[in-house]
Amino acid sequence: MSSAASPVLSANLLGLPSLGISPIAAVALSVCVLYLCATLVYNLYFSPLASIPGPWYAAISDLWLTTHVARLQQCKTVQALFERYGPVVRVGPNKVVFCDLTTTRRVYSINKFDKSPFYKALLTNDNDHAMTTLPHSEHSTRRKAYAPHYNLPHLTQFQPEVNDSVVKVVQIIENKKGKASIETLDLFRHLMVDIISVTVFGSRPGALDNWAIGIQDPLSQAVYDFPTRGIVRSAIPTWAWNLACRIPNERWRRICNSDKTMAEFVRGRLDDSVAKMQAAPTIGEKENKTPLIQRMIHHPVSGGLDNRTVQNVISECMGHMVAGSDTTSTTLSYLLWELTRRHDIVRALQAELDEYMPDRKAIPDFSTLCQMPYLNAFVKEGLRVYGAAPSVLERVVPSTKVDDSFDMMGYALPPGTVVGTQAWSMHRDPEVFPSAETFLPERWLPVEGVNGEEERLARMAQFLMPFGVGTRVCGGQNLAHMVLRIAIATLVVNFDVSANLAETNEKTMEIKDAFVLHPATKECKLVFTSRAC
Repeated sequence: MSSAASPVLSANLLGLPSLGISPIAAVALSVCVLYLCATLVYNLYFSPLASIPGPWYAAISDLWLTTHVARLQQCKTVQALFERYGPVVRVGPNKVVFCDLTTTRRVYSINKFDKSPFYKALLTNDNDHAMTTLPHSEHSTRRKAYAPHYNLPHLTQFQPEVNDSVVKVVQIIENKKGKASIETLDLFRHLMVDIISVTVFGSRPGALDNWAIGIQDPLSQAVYDFPTRGIVRSAIPTWAWNLACRIPNERWRRICNSDKTMAEFVRGRLDDSVAKMQAAPTIGEKENKTPLIQRMIHHPVSGGLDNRTVQNVISECMGHMVAGSDTTSTTLSYLLWELTRRHDIVRALQAELDEYMPDRKAIPDFSTLCQMPYLNAFVKEGLRVYGAAPSVLERVVPSTKVDDSFDMMGYALPPGTVVGTQAWSMHRDPEVFPSAETFLPERWLPVEGVNGEEERLARMAQFLMPFGVGTRVCGGQNLAHMVLRIAIATLVVNFDVSANLAETNEKTMEIKDAFVLHPATKECKLVFTSRAC
């Protein structure tokens, strides 16, 4: 037999088509095929997760779920699985999702599982911050540096500055004179950049001023671009990312440089803060109204401003900017859009606001806003339906010396299993929230004379998790609550809101989720008309 025939014979003996490949290559290919087949069989039938309900194609590969993530449909896809298979579903070879209050408490509050590597996509300045720190113990250390800043008594000291920014938005809208629609997602993003900056750095960058005169604000644009940068950066190797950043496209270059733009801004604020603190050493004491950056510099964990500490402070402040800007602006935009469709809600809300705010330009303090029953019911319902972070909060089952598995609703999960629940599904449990897809603020108002009302309201509150749940709940939730109430009260008492259906409608506002949600067109154009006195 000639040597030329050997590769063909080898391939035929292995059951492969005659491709003219060498015997070594044929053997290697056969091994790969056998390994792939063995893995598929193991995942389907012999994995510790094999008995957990779910589609068979999800059990053999992460590709199926990844396609839905890429199509911005993960939340709805997972919800459909719960409706088909029940409250615990296998969505990947090593991933299980659940929709159960008791399990939620165990994973996020009692056992405090570490985060999965998914969160590394949100690194800022190529460095960790609280959100991207995976181990619970390390996160607790980081949280101590900023948690006191977001305590409500301290945070409400910044309400005058928040009020000023919201009043500036009112002035911007009034200058439009109701003649044209306003892209609220963009406007409110600039609002949040100013508000977060004044609480984090002690000064505004003038984002709203730039928006008002039609100048592109570089910081607000960087905040908008950063999530896209993070997702792409995490999906490709470093060499490919470096190559991609050389693509000669101005829009793409801004996305690539968004991290650098924010880092340079924060570094400038850090240098300013250090100079002020050196000039006035008492700044930053606990009893004072203290910007976050000064508190972090003072915190014992910092141990002096060496290069590593500077890096951590910059990354942490960037993380707070990213986490708080688009999320709050998105929820606020959806809430106002909801008002364009529900005149009954508008009438109830404006009647209450007219009672509490006879002077429409005078914003009540936050404690008074929290006493308005319908306003608070409206905000709660908005966070239930349009909470900006509805996606799966991934955690990893740890190894334990006592037992190597974690019991989840009767299923034993081995260490390393990725588990999680999503607010989207918890907020749509039909037993807790009847007519869950209907926006109904009244569900949060107690009905007098009906037995079990306290239990009903308490149960809904337990299932409401728009800012996460457990020990790693969003540290800035108090600021978000404050801004939402101040902005909604001020805008709704001063304006009637409508939408031109040719540019803003059910199709354009369809919810897409890329960990945080946004409208399908990434726009929310609304028309504001001044209310008659």
